Amino acid sequence: MLRDALSRFHERGGLVLGICNGFQVLVRAGLLPGEGSATLTFNDSGHFESRWVRMKPTPGRSPFLTDDAPIELPVAHGEGKFVATDLAALEASGQVVLRYVDGDDRPTREYPANPNGSLGAVAGLCDATGRVFGLMPHPERHIDPLHHPRWTRLGPKKEGDGLRIFRNAVTACR
Repeated sequence: MLRDALSRFHERGGLVLGICNGFQVLVRAGLLPGEGSATLTFNDSGHFESRWVRMKPTPGRSPFLTDDAPIELPVAHGEGKFVATDLAALEASGQVVLRYVDGDDRPTREYPANPNGSLGAVAGLCDATGRVFGLMPHPERHIDPLHHPRWTRLGPKKEGDGLRIFRNAVTACR
């Protein structure tokens, strides 16, 4: 039922965003990346992870991500490890649009920079149109720069990194 409603909305040109459990729903419903070809499973650490992570977007496919400036957002999940039967195909099609990165902004599977052990360092994925976007980190938890735990050390910022994702979606709908 939910899948049908989301599919109809998407077919009319709507943007669909799945955050954390919403990402899991989009994958299990077959809207990302395709029915049965991927899942989100238990973190490699074996426990719930709640921390801030750094990610690198790949712009071009999804209107939610329009630049490649690193994004820092919090994660809060126990089942966020992305696995796929054909990750290479997703990468080749440009559907892997957000990756966990290390301190040098290189994609990593190393803990704790990759809090769940996701294959290919996948933190976010879009469908072939780019209009369905799912990610494990929480952009809604970093709207204001004061939401970041190191806000005093990061220097002045006019908005939190999460707001960029929402602002880009609104701009795409105009």
